[in-house]
Amino acid sequence: MSKVIALAGKGGVGKTTVGSLVLRYLSKNGLGPVLAVDADPNSNLGETLGIDVTKTVGDIREDFMKDPQGVPSGMDKIVYLEMLMNQVVIERKEFDLLVMGRQEGQGCYCMVNNILNRFTDDLEKNYKFLLVDNEAGMEHLSRRTSGKVDMLLLVSDYALRGLRAVGRIYEMLDSLKLSVSKVGLVVNRAPMELGKTFLDEAARIGVEVLCTLPNDDRLLDFDMERKSLLELPDDSDAVVAIDGLMEKIFKIINVK
Repeated sequence: MSKVIALAGKGGVGKTTVGSLVLRYLSKNGLGPVLAVDADPNSNLGETLGIDVTKTVGDIREDFMKDPQGVPSGMDKIVYLEMLMNQVVIERKEFDLLVMGRQEGQGCYCMVNNILNRFTDDLEKNYKFLLVDNEAGMEHLSRRTSGKVDMLLLVSDYALRGLRAVGRIYEMLDSLKLSVSKVGLVVNRAPMELGKTFLDEAARIGVEVLCTLPNDDRLLDFDMERKSLLELPDDSDAVVAIDGLMEKIFKIINVK
């Protein structure tokens, strides 16, 4: 059974950056195979990894709904959809990437979604780690039949607005069909010391601060140059922070 690390938070707080650096840690330390799932409708995890994404699960879903009778003669619909799903899994040496893409449009997608959800559930069994970059509502995670999350990283920037969004996500967990073992807070673009107001709000929410990421100019440089964050040097402030976070997470979720 794979270990599931998921990320959630409001848009613009650096959630995808954190996810890319977590993937960097797993890849650099030979902890694969890893399946990275970009379940955020914004879908920019591939971009931060230097990967050109040309097809998503959402594209498959939409194409099928436009022409549900377009299944090749003699082929079962389920087999056909699973074949298309295999084609959108982007394979790399250290990890594979699956991009969920946009939300569905009008019409009933239940049958297609059930098939796709079953496929992703079966797919993740082949990996040691499943890393999921979510939207704030965690729609994809809540659809998984296993519902298991070993570590949920709630990401905020150093602002009460981002932290309160984390609070709303945290409160929502009980209403989702998820089994979340551990939850922690990652604060992006953080100062050397977090202020009392911020810490008091985190304490009120009931989530522990596991990691603070300082402003790292190299992240901006890599973004402007469209370079993969996987290539960040080991002495990058952000890399050092995430490396420390992962060592802490492994102790918490008992990874040896």
